[in-house]
Amino acid sequence: MTRRTGWFAAALALTTAAAALSLAVGTRPVPLPAVLDALAHGAGPADPDVLVVRSLRVPRTETGLAAGAALGIAGAALQAVSRNPLADPGILGLSQGAAAGVVLAISFGLANGFDGYVWYAFAGACLAACVVYAIASRGRGGATPVKLALAGTAFAAMTTGATTVVLTSSSAALDQFRFWQAGSLSGRDPQTVVRMLPFLIGGALLVLACARGLDTLALGDETARALGQRVPLVRGGAALGATVLTAAAVAAAGPVAFIGLAAPHLARRLVGGAHRQVFPLSALLGAALLLAADVVGRVVRAPAEVPAGVMTALIGAPVLIVLVRRKGVPA
Repeated sequence: MTRRTGWFAAALALTTAAAALSLAVGTRPVPLPAVLDALAHGAGPADPDVLVVRSLRVPRTETGLAAGAALGIAGAALQAVSRNPLADPGILGLSQGAAAGVVLAISFGLANGFDGYVWYAFAGACLAACVVYAIASRGRGGATPVKLALAGTAFAAMTTGATTVVLTSSSAALDQFRFWQAGSLSGRDPQTVVRMLPFLIGGALLVLACARGLDTLALGDETARALGQRVPLVRGGAALGATVLTAAAVAAAGPVAFIGLAAPHLARRLVGGAHRQVFPLSALLGAALLLAADVVGRVVRAPAEVPAGVMTALIGAPVLIVLVRRKGVPA
């Protein structure tokens, strides 16, 4: 077994363990044998363990797996496209743009449920990408990594403020979606992942199709062109795939922070910089991180819950500080 295969096996085991904890841990703890029995055989509808596992925790866990994988791949793609080690859907404003699209659709009664949310999330994420790139590309040097990060941070702050204004002016919308806005896996519909899969698969395939081109882009645009790569096509395809993945994840779980930053960095440390390995490993690690954050959020203030997005932000902020201190990010 090669070293890379070993890391993939370890990441798969870690994700499986996180999924098992997600099914077993909560306000009502369910022993792991009972979890396995409920999944394999079920029981009478009056059995509380079966009801908790199959009706509440399975959809929650499936949503965490899908959203975490989507954010992990999207973060890896955005870091490659921008050649910015600090890029992720949150730092570049895509998550906040997608969230703003969903909140506006909710507040004005334009959509209800994932089928409607995802299109407004996609529109918001696309608008965010265009605005951030337009701002960062102005001035000398064009859209450098630091300018992209600063423009994304400014746009995210502005969008979050506008979203808060909309929500606080509508108490019904605020009460209904405050946990979603914080980034939560609680109360997800069993059909959420089924409806999310086409976007997850489509975005992932689009990003994977650009993997070789992204490897070449790491050498610089001129070198990539000399090696026969269509730089705008590669960069645009990967960015579009990342936008689709971000929109699907935000529509399903809310604007969860830092998963798209941490998972790709850890993946590259383990298997190197080849994106054909980085993307699938980022998906596994992103899923494991989001589920682990959700589990910690359930127990840290039990019986109350801390949304997964809050936990990832609390954990991710120190990680971002460490990355900024350790990496030289070109201006």
